[in-house]
Amino acid sequence: QVQLVESGGGLVQAGGSLRLSCAASGRTFNYLGMGWFRQAPGKEREFVAAISRNGGRTIYADSVKGRVTISRDNDKNTVALQMDSLKPEDTAVYYCAAGSFESTYARLYNYWGQGTQVTVSS
Repeated sequence: QVQLVESGGGLVQAGGSLRLSCAASGRTFNYLGMGWFRQAPGKEREFVAAISRNGGRTIYADSVKGRVTISRDNDKNTVALQMDSLKPEDTAVYYCAAGSFESTYARLYNYWGQGTQVTVSS
């Protein structure tokens, strides 16, 4: 079993930055691929970014590529999502997810955090 707790969400103006963090516990963190997803009101959950077990491979959604950086610290059991040049359309609840490997598909992740709200004002 893996427990995931996100933090770092909030309200920011367009063009600003936020750094989300996800703390994992309950299973050896460096055996887990990690991902970030988001869900806006009335929309389906969508992939944002993912990172491999050792951090050597990252994947980004086209909508955030160049503005978002995913990273992990296997010593601290954390994964972060640095978001820059934020846009109003980035407003959503952001979820951290863990699975056997990194993927763009939500169904391949076994564990999910409770989510953290990101609101970008225009």
